[in-house]
Amino acid sequence: MENPFKFGTIVEEEYFTDRVDEVEYICQFVNSANHLILISPRRFGKSSVVEKAVKKSGRKHITVNLQQVTSVADLSAKLLREFFKVHPMERVRHLITHFRIIPTISTNPVTGSMDVAFQPTAEATVLLEDVMTLIEKAHTKEERMIVVLDEFQEIRDIAPRLDKELRAIMQKQEHINYILLGSQESMMTEIFEDKKSPFYHFGELMRLSKLPRDDFFRYLSERLATCFPDSCNELANRILDYTACHPYYSQQLASNIWQVGMLEPEQTDPFTKAINRIVTSHSLDYERLWMNFNRTNKWIMQRLATDRPLQTGEHRTSTIYSALKKLQKDGYVIYTDRYEIEDPFYKQWIADAI
Repeated sequence: MENPFKFGTIVEEEYFTDRVDEVEYICQFVNSANHLILISPRRFGKSSVVEKAVKKSGRKHITVNLQQVTSVADLSAKLLREFFKVHPMERVRHLITHFRIIPTISTNPVTGSMDVAFQPTAEATVLLEDVMTLIEKAHTKEERMIVVLDEFQEIRDIAPRLDKELRAIMQKQEHINYILLGSQESMMTEIFEDKKSPFYHFGELMRLSKLPRDDFFRYLSERLATCFPDSCNELANRILDYTACHPYYSQQLASNIWQVGMLEPEQTDPFTKAINRIVTSHSLDYERLWMNFNRTNKWIMQRLATDRPLQTGEHRTSTIYSALKKLQKDGYVIYTDRYEIEDPFYKQWIADAI
């Protein structure tokens, strides 16, 4: 029997959990001429939500993750490569002839995949303008392309002034809907809400929260019932209590519990067994991360891991706040209604080590 839970990649179809309202909202939104900015902590499922929504819309779309981009030339090449996946080159060859710098395009004869590269000495802004003009000209107002740029807060680290140059190109386009995703709330808010930013009020701002507990409970319980018919409800509740309804970690824990149930049916406490298995498998990574923390960060993580208050007088409020912001930026801490360690299994590892 196949494991009914999936995590670590974009979740689709039967593995997709709820988010019905969010998917419907995004579908309706991209039918307008406006752009959407979606913000949520890492692993809340924003990429899966957007992927499901744009597929449901039936529109042509491309996606580039800016965390994987190393330069403006690399961004241009990745955009063009994704563009060729939805538009055969033969049909847009005439548009490429207008490029000021012609790219090198090659095809893998085995996989059929296409690779795109530009000369490293080429002027970066020219490359980006040409590629984005191609995407614009290949579509119409009636059949707009959806361009998804994931982890958009990385735009400021790729190259100086790239945000200004990109915005200057985008503001002239009428045949593209942009969906810009980001996991660093403070940086994304600054990019789109600061009046001095080129992307100030560029589009509709949407924040993705944790999944509603009732919906997530039903999802987990129904799938756990295939292996734990008598205790599926109890296990679903314990999972959500432990992960605080975090989409990624709930799926991960449920997957491991199901695996324990299938391989060790005599196990009396599959919940604890699964947690120990996950923590143990990641212990070396957790230790490496821990050794890179300074003493203040270690103190904060220990307090959060044991649900103890931070305001004890041991550190100044400004020091704690600055450290929390850095931990949040690096993805170790998230903030919903309070600060908490993003990974509940890392939290477990820290608490066990105290």
